[in-house]
Amino acid sequence: MVHGLPVLLAQIADSIPWMIVISVVLLIFAAVVAIVAMVYGNIWFRAYMSNANISIYSLIGMSFRQVNAGTIVQAKIMAVQAGIGSERETDITTRRLEAHYLAGGNVPNVIRAIIAAHRADIDLDFDKAAAIDLAGRDVLEAVQTSVYPKVIDCPDPKRSHRSTLSAIAKNGVELKVRARVPVRTNLAGLLGGATEATIIARVGEGIITAIGAADTHLKVMENPDLVSRAVLDRGLDAQTAFEIVSIDIADIDVGQNIGARLQADQAQADTRVAQAKAEERRAMATAREQEMKAQVARNRAQVVLAEAEIPLAMAAAFREGNLQGSAVDSGPSGKQ
Repeated sequence: MVHGLPVLLAQIADSIPWMIVISVVLLIFAAVVAIVAMVYGNIWFRAYMSNANISIYSLIGMSFRQVNAGTIVQAKIMAVQAGIGSERETDITTRRLEAHYLAGGNVPNVIRAIIAAHRADIDLDFDKAAAIDLAGRDVLEAVQTSVYPKVIDCPDPKRSHRSTLSAIAKNGVELKVRARVPVRTNLAGLLGGATEATIIARVGEGIITAIGAADTHLKVMENPDLVSRAVLDRGLDAQTAFEIVSIDIADIDVGQNIGARLQADQAQADTRVAQAKAEERRAMATAREQEMKAQVARNRAQVVLAEAEIPLAMAAAFREGNLQGSAVDSGPSGKQ
C-alpha cells in the first residue's frame, strides 16, 4: 500500500492537464451554447413554435451571410401561418428567401403578395412574385389592383398641366373631354408590359379619334357611350401591364368652333391674297401706262424730227429746180 501510493499520486498528477483541457473545452462549449441561445434562442423558438422549419444552423449561417434573420423568419412564419401550402408545395424555402434577400428583393412584400393572391384565388407562385419584385414593381400593389381595380384619370393632372382632352368633330366644334379608366393588373403581362402612361396615351388617342369620326358634336353630347365603345373596341390594353375594365366619360364641355374660326381665317387669308393680286395688277397697269406715255413722247419726237427735215427738203428742191416746175405744172390753169 505504501509503495502503491506514490504511483497513484503520479498517475493523478499526469491526468490533471488532461482534465484541465477537457474542462476548458467544456467551458468554451458551454459559453458558445449560451451565446447562441442568447442571440438566436428567441427567434429560433418563434420559428419552432410556428412550424417554420428553420434550424439553428440556418440562423447562424444567415449571420455569416449578412442576412437579416428576423426578416427571413418573419416571412417564413407568415407563409406557414397563412396556410398557402407546405414548403414542398409552394417551394418557399429558407434558402430561396435568403437568395431573394441577397438579390435586393423585398421578402416580406413578396410573401404578403403571395398570401393576398392565394386568398383571391389568383395564380401567383414565388418565382413570378420574386421576378416582379426584382423588376422594380410593387408586387403587393399589383395583386391588390387585380382584386380591386384602380382608376386612372385621362388626362392625369399629375402628369400634365392639362385637365381635359381637346377633340374636334367633323363639323368643326371642339369638345373638351375628361375620362376615368378603371384598370385591373394583368399579372401575366406585368413583366415587360407598358405602364400607366401608355394606357393614358392610348385612351386619349382613342377618344380624340372617336370624336373626330363623329359627324357633329351633338351626337357625342347625346351619347358619350359611343366614344367609350369605340375606344374599347381598339384593344388598347394589349402589351400592357393592365386590363381595361371600362372607359367612363366623366365630363364633356363644348369649346370653340374651330371650324368657323378656321373658315374666317381662311377668308381673311383669301382677302389678303386677292388684295395682293389686285395691287399687282394695278402696279402692272401703272407701269403699262408709263410705258405708253413714253411711247407717245418718242413718237412726238420722231414727228418733230420729220417736220424739221421738210424745210431742208424744200430748199434742196428749190436748188434743184424741182419744186418750181412742179408748182407751175400743178397751177390752176394747168399751163405755163
